[in-house]
Amino acid sequence: MALDAKVADVLNTQINKELYSAYLYLTFADYYEDRGLKGFANWYMIQVEEEVSHAKILRRYCLDNGFTPKMLQIDEPDKTFADDMAPLKAGYEHEQYVTSLIHHCFEVAQEAHDIRTMQMLDWFVKEQGEEEANADEMIKNMELFGTSPQGLYQLDREYATRVFTAPTSMPM
Repeated sequence: MALDAKVADVLNTQINKELYSAYLYLTFADYYEDRGLKGFANWYMIQVEEEVSHAKILRRYCLDNGFTPKMLQIDEPDKTFADDMAPLKAGYEHEQYVTSLIHHCFEVAQEAHDIRTMQMLDWFVKEQGEEEANADEMIKNMELFGTSPQGLYQLDREYATRVFTAPTSMPM
């Protein structure tokens, strides 16, 4: 069964948005690398891998449902940061934005009565809940512990231990 044209269009756009997220998080990692905070940089490099995996999941879903995605131009991230908290807050705001995009994809699939796509997108809805919670926790940790050199060092060490875990199965 081929995807409804409107569903295919929003999923194609979402692939692009996921790849943009990867670009954006690369700039966060670069900021922290320049600051000597390799743990924070690692955390965002894992985010890069997650965002790329999200794009790949959506691409595979489209291909498996009769639609060949078109790779769109990826915008250049335009964020600059004044302090170590700024990328964390920008990350949280970005995750809220991505959540709104996923909700829009779900709504379009719902309007098209595309239950299979809605089920696939349910995984992304849950994933976005985790993404927002993680971003919020990083802000809270920075507020609580990152204001002293010792606390920042400990947070950096903690974030250095994060590893990428690919989704164990395709959410379909």
